[in-house]
Amino acid sequence: MALLICGVLVWSAAHLFPVAAPAARAGLTERLGVPRAKGMMAGLILSGLILMVLGYRAAPYEALFTPQGWAIHLNNLLMLIAVLLMGAAKRANMISHRLRHPMLTGVIVWAFAHLLVNGDLASAILFGGMAVWAVASMLLANRRDGAWSRPGPGDR
Repeated sequence: MALLICGVLVWSAAHLFPVAAPAARAGLTERLGVPRAKGMMAGLILSGLILMVLGYRAAPYEALFTPQGWAIHLNNLLMLIAVLLMGAAKRANMISHRLRHPMLTGVIVWAFAHLLVNGDLASAILFGGMAVWAVASMLLANRRDGAWSRPGPGDR
């Protein structure tokens, strides 16, 4: 379980670092250069992902609740919505004109969908941790960027 927790923390820290500490990121980029700084952050993110996969696979099954049968159908619907949200993040479209953070919203929907059908502790740590990371990313980005003005048609 420790690997899983470390993986979620490394993933979250690596992703939150540019948003939470932009001056520190700029200093790192200045010291290392853009390619090395990006490579270091990519290495941390990949390390977090590997730790999450290994930790989740190795974690013992500790039931927290028994998923309901209907949750599978809701999970499937929510996964379609999550993929749609994540795909809408980089293009000008109806979704990106209404949501400030469609990709992070997609991660939250994805995490919630998986929490519905996985009633064990490892899943709660993994998917709950990813949802907390997405919410923290939204809050920090909103604080950094200030008030949001909806993009015009064709803008993004």
